[in-house]
Amino acid sequence: MDLCADELAAHLRVANLCPPFRRLFSKLRLPGGFNADRLLNRQFLYPLYLSKLQKKFDCFHIVDHSYAQLVHHLPRARTGVYCHDLDAFRCILEPSSERRPHWFRAMSRRILTGMQKAAIIFYNSKQTYDQIVKYQLVDSKKLTFAPLGVSSEFNHQSFSSVPWLDSISQPFVLHVGSCIARKRVDVVLDTLARLRTNFPEIRLVKVGGDFTSDQVEKIESLNLAKSIVHKKSIPRTELAECYRRARVVLVSSESEGFGLPVIEALACGSLVVASDIAPLRESGSDAVIFLPVADITAWTNCLTKILSGEMSVPSITNRLNSASRYSWEKHSQIILDAYLSLA
Repeated sequence: MDLCADELAAHLRVANLCPPFRRLFSKLRLPGGFNADRLLNRQFLYPLYLSKLQKKFDCFHIVDHSYAQLVHHLPRARTGVYCHDLDAFRCILEPSSERRPHWFRAMSRRILTGMQKAAIIFYNSKQTYDQIVKYQLVDSKKLTFAPLGVSSEFNHQSFSSVPWLDSISQPFVLHVGSCIARKRVDVVLDTLARLRTNFPEIRLVKVGGDFTSDQVEKIESLNLAKSIVHKKSIPRTELAECYRRARVVLVSSESEGFGLPVIEALACGSLVVASDIAPLRESGSDAVIFLPVADITAWTNCLTKILSGEMSVPSITNRLNSASRYSWEKHSQIILDAYLSLA
């Protein structure tokens, strides 16, 4: 996760090692070339890069557990891994619910065994901790709670002009995140379609990811194309402005490790409506409105009342106070203290 690496480097003045991504298969324009290059870099080229650096640094911190295979090539007693969730290991932990080919399971197991070798495993929420303990993945003595933070761009006071955002004259709801299945973008699309009955001018600003083929088909079948503004990648300053201008920020996921968009939105003073799942309740507390996962009727009714001004919502003071519990300074200090304890 680039954000974690950038914030740690900024607050601790540590080296931010990012091996160059080398393209081979994608240069040849082969089918699936980019994914093949990802596999080549993650499993072979990155380990070679890091194996040459073992004696240059006192400790190594892997900011994303999906790269934990790198621990096999680092001094395990001086290496830690940040575990955001257990999705990367679902095909091993729950093979009946997530079927994957043998080679994929073997890769996932190598990543998992890498994480298990690390001296410290950082986690972001009680649910992540509970799942690690439930599956007995590592000794609980290795676990350190280090919740994520809110970058300085996400605040209630700043205002910046964003041309593409300035051109949206109608009220909009906002969804931030990828389009993978567990994010339940379909819930957002179905809810938007129903909202248009009473609010024909309502728009959806979608930040992050490529729509899947099923989502594209749903957008076409519901005639939503003109009601959606889709940005796959924007600077944090622009994202913060999206949060500040949105009527409501929607977090529709059916599973999460933490819920970074929740605390970023609250830090901007945004009103957040989210799925009623444990990690989002932990990150949002009583500053967020929670609704049953994938209950389109409940989501539509709630948003209709909010847009009509008929519903009492958490105060902006409550939202800002809730977000203030999280900071990258605190996160960085926890990380630093953990490595100092190893020394």
